[in-house]
Amino acid sequence: MRPLRYAINVTLDGCVHHEAGLPPDADSMRFWTAELERADALIFGRVTYRMMESAWRRPATGAWPEWMDETQVPFAEAIDRARKHVVSRTLTEVDWNAAPLTGDLRHAVERLKQEPGEGLFVGGVTLPLALANLGLIDEYVFVVQPVLAGHGPTLLAGLRESIRLELVERREFGSGVTALRFRPGT
Repeated sequence: MRPLRYAINVTLDGCVHHEAGLPPDADSMRFWTAELERADALIFGRVTYRMMESAWRRPATGAWPEWMDETQVPFAEAIDRARKHVVSRTLTEVDWNAAPLTGDLRHAVERLKQEPGEGLFVGGVTLPLALANLGLIDEYVFVVQPVLAGHGPTLLAGLRESIRLELVERREFGSGVTALRFRPGT
């Protein structure tokens, strides 16, 4: 069975807003690129899908935008070519190498996990909460930013039951960012 990995940037006070942390450096961009490349497919909710598409979809010209530096191009290429599944009640059409994930969320994700491959990746805020509440996440990756945001959406706010996690990997970057990988424990 393919594992479902949830990965997200989070500040020290638990904020998961995409602009609350440090600007990405070369180390963190390499880390995020490797995370995407470990996945056979990405699963996004509507909001995350649209946000990622607006930032990382290759423009029709074929040239990456000028704001993107050389450390971001491998990430952009990885996410642009990745297979994507989009969970949404309101979005009826998707493209960007994506397909809607329809029907009962638990059953749809369980079917994806049963397919052969290395793993699935989920990002965002709302969808991962639903998946955590269903017990479907096999690995949690928190890229901890040494920042106190003081406001914004927080990590897994509304979780119905606590989930005990076991630390399986810790990586520190020169910027002070720490990537922590956990698996649900017993």
